[in-house]
Amino acid sequence: MSSSRLLDTKGGASGIAPEFLVSPDMLDAVSPSGDRGGMVLGSGLQGEPLTISALRPTPTRIVLVGGLYLARQVALRAMAVGAWVVVATGRPAAWQVLQKAAGTGPDGRQAPLVQIRRLSPVELPRPSEDSPLLVVHDGGPTPQELFPPRSPWQTTVYVLPYMHPQAGATANAADLVLLQRLPVGQAQLAARVWRLPPPMVQQLTTLADDQVVALGRNLWRPLRLVTTQKEQQILGPVRRGD
Repeated sequence: MSSSRLLDTKGGASGIAPEFLVSPDMLDAVSPSGDRGGMVLGSGLQGEPLTISALRPTPTRIVLVGGLYLARQVALRAMAVGAWVVVATGRPAAWQVLQKAAGTGPDGRQAPLVQIRRLSPVELPRPSEDSPLLVVHDGGPTPQELFPPRSPWQTTVYVLPYMHPQAGATANAADLVLLQRLPVGQAQLAARVWRLPPPMVQQLTTLADDQVVALGRNLWRPLRLVTTQKEQQILGPVRRGD
């Protein structure tokens, strides 16, 4: 696995953080750009906002093991910091909320900020620092590399509904992994993939519905998801499932 960074932010955890502090002991590859704030993912044990910078000037992979709620929240927050979002999925109806949230352009047509595609290769928008690209691959527990990140400012999020023995290669290639609560058998599989000690395995099986573990090289950070009022209107309350 590539190294990854979780960023502690100043201010409240009520939205997208405009400022952040980098913890010196959490050096990783998911680096923030000099002029772009990170995305608040949740809060720490003391209520402090915790931020990830997933849109960066190098190709990036994020693996998310859990429910659709978390995947859609990550996509919404990428949109909020100006990213294009392309969702490749076998359940397009479940992602229509993103297009609804993006609204329409001046001509009344659907804004192009969000594209929902089938699980087949297509030409992607060209990402840049001003218009980074988040590709969400919602293709089940053993995703194919339809949209591997090949250019700067492109991040691909692989949504895994559960741990699968054949997902090890995808998991190990990730710069950052976000884990929600896992059943005992899947937690033991996660232990083999990431060489987790028994206390961490036990923690994965006891996470609350609104808890996530951010995993990377030299990084194990439990956090609590935080949902803004606007996000609640779009996604509903924080939950583990879809």
